[in-house]
Amino acid sequence: MYKNLISFLVFKYLRYDKTQPFITVTALLAFFGVGIGVMVLIVAMAIMNGMSKEFEKKLFVMNYPLNLFATTSKGISDSLLHSLEQKFPDLLFSPYLQMQVVARSGNEMSAGMIFGVDMQREIKINEVLLEAFKKRDILNFKEQKFPVVVGSALYEKFLLQYGDKVTLFFTKLEPTGLVFSPVMKRFDVNAVFDSGLRAYDIGYLYTNLQSLSAIRNLPLGVFDGIHIYSTKPMEDINRIKEALRSMPHYGVAIEGWWQQNGNFFSAMALEKRALFIVLMLIILMASLNIISSLLMVIMNRRKEIALLLSMGASHKEIQKAFLFLGIFIGGCGVILGLCLAFLSMYILDNFPIISLPADVYGITKLPLDLAFSDLISTIIGALFVVIVASYYPAKRASKIDTLYVLRNE
Repeated sequence: MYKNLISFLVFKYLRYDKTQPFITVTALLAFFGVGIGVMVLIVAMAIMNGMSKEFEKKLFVMNYPLNLFATTSKGISDSLLHSLEQKFPDLLFSPYLQMQVVARSGNEMSAGMIFGVDMQREIKINEVLLEAFKKRDILNFKEQKFPVVVGSALYEKFLLQYGDKVTLFFTKLEPTGLVFSPVMKRFDVNAVFDSGLRAYDIGYLYTNLQSLSAIRNLPLGVFDGIHIYSTKPMEDINRIKEALRSMPHYGVAIEGWWQQNGNFFSAMALEKRALFIVLMLIILMASLNIISSLLMVIMNRRKEIALLLSMGASHKEIQKAFLFLGIFIGGCGVILGLCLAFLSMYILDNFPIISLPADVYGITKLPLDLAFSDLISTIIGALFVVIVASYYPAKRASKIDTLYVLRNE
């Protein structure tokens, strides 16, 4: 009897009332308002996650999970590299030298950074360079004198072709007569990479270790740092730090990608939380229609409620009936929002409705990645708002004065 009465009242008050059509209209507004709010919140969270992961992916394109670097002019020795490779066979290591340069071709000039690398090691941890060398001879690059790999943006800016010469001016100075002049060297264009980010494609250049060692007058086997690839960098950084304490070395430090770009991702996480709160207010505003709809039902059905109470229905039953009525309207709205959200993400993912400038973002369509935690948080948050909005009208319905209503109405 208890459950049957509550179910009867819920479905009775959901029916369209010709005498009071505005009550149904208000309930529909609450239903669609909650649904649209949930849809917007889920799609926004998916876009924020997608953009965050896309930026993280782009940062990893030319950056590395871990980076071991020298803190003194002595550099990192080849013996330390071999010791780390023996101790951590599950990790990948790629030594490098670096130097600032100004590239010149014809009347065009561009400043950037050149890296001397062991390309056979580097392509194992850098997918962009691996792609650049798919049709090129890596062995020839290692043995060639003064080869260079340039980015696609610099390649187009200088109107280069494979085998063309590019003049590089280094920050190192050498005496020429009565003055010091920067070291200048002509390099052969050996390959072209395309990272998808113009800042890297115009500012990064790669050569072999021998060439940069010769320009800097360094012996072979001395490096500025070591790029390290790890699938679990936050755990492996502690392992490497512990190993370095037991190895004879001087002036060596290690940092992870999160330390290099921590502020950027912290700002994105803060923006995501703020967006979640702001969009949750849309659901909160829609839930006000639930309150309005239930209060109008209560005012219109005061006589029926009073009669039910006089015939033996408890105040608790009346309260639960209206609470479930509000939850039913809001819950259906949440289900509608979920369906609309997944439909919207499918359309955005498969049709070019919104296009992004590739030269700015490196992608042409919105990246979508809905985290399970965001989905659950949205559902729980929306249901919580709906329950809170339904509680007050339900409480008011259970407080109706039966004697007063029956005597006067």
